[in-house]
Amino acid sequence: MSGRTVVTGGAGYIGAMVCDELLDAGRDVVVLDVLMHGQDDVADDLAARGVEIVRGDIRDAAAREQAFAGADAVVHLAAIVGDPACARDPELSQEVNVEGAKAVIEAARGADVQRLVFASTCSNYGRMSDPTVPIDEQGVLAPLSLYAEQKVQIEQALLGGDFSPLKVCCLRFATVYGVAPRMRFDLTVNEFTRDLHLGRHLEVFGERFWRPYVHVGDAARAVRTVLEARMAGRVYNAGNSGENYRKIDLVEIIQGRTTNGSVSFVERQEDPRDYKVSFERISQELGFHTTMTVPDGVSEIIDGLDAGRFGDPLDGRYRNTP
Repeated sequence: MSGRTVVTGGAGYIGAMVCDELLDAGRDVVVLDVLMHGQDDVADDLAARGVEIVRGDIRDAAAREQAFAGADAVVHLAAIVGDPACARDPELSQEVNVEGAKAVIEAARGADVQRLVFASTCSNYGRMSDPTVPIDEQGVLAPLSLYAEQKVQIEQALLGGDFSPLKVCCLRFATVYGVAPRMRFDLTVNEFTRDLHLGRHLEVFGERFWRPYVHVGDAARAVRTVLEARMAGRVYNAGNSGENYRKIDLVEIIQGRTTNGSVSFVERQEDPRDYKVSFERISQELGFHTTMTVPDGVSEIIDGLDAGRFGDPLDGRYRNTP
């Protein structure tokens, strides 16, 4: 797989791992990233390995033009990511996640880019009437958050329109976890593991709601897989059907690996999402299989904490919101 690939948000949590995969595949990689979370160290490390860094905003036409020149593929990851960050600044979220995404699509077309992979989310499924039956890509989309609504809007535009010569593929990622160059501790598995291993008290709500999970490295591999398969006009759930868990399951897994901390289960109505997801399409059509499980990721995070890999793991730089 040769060629020039642009990764918007390429110094982000998933993005840096995507760059690793594309470098390993022999591609020339360009990152377009505004580094809004202060990931200069991640960008410097990527640059040292031959990645071209365009420090700029996807809303900036000049930055898009510079990054997309000569590219044959774009992986669009850049976004205001997650429900809390979008709820905190809905205006910015609309500008970046909707208008910015549309600008990226049109810029890619204008630069004669052949392929675009759009990062979406399994949150699009919202709350299912029967969450014990896994939902597949044909299932009803019922987004409950602004973030998911915006992802659905762009998905529908991409899958319902003709963007020739651009061929598009959408990946609905499960909830991501695991250690990455731009670490995040505001994701469920990572946060729960950190807090308990540090001996903190963890309050858990919606402990019996189902959610799928995927390791950040496997999420990156899914991007590489669809690019190498040259898929077009398709949407794939990205994860593993055996990796649907409830929060109570996560707590039990973590407590099996650390005796620190304490847990209480509380009633809150802030996050009503409840869904089990099927990942059979990406497995059967593309032969994609994940390599990591949630228990693997928990052990990886604990090892990183024990090794002091993250400095102060409570530092605000590990969150997408203050």
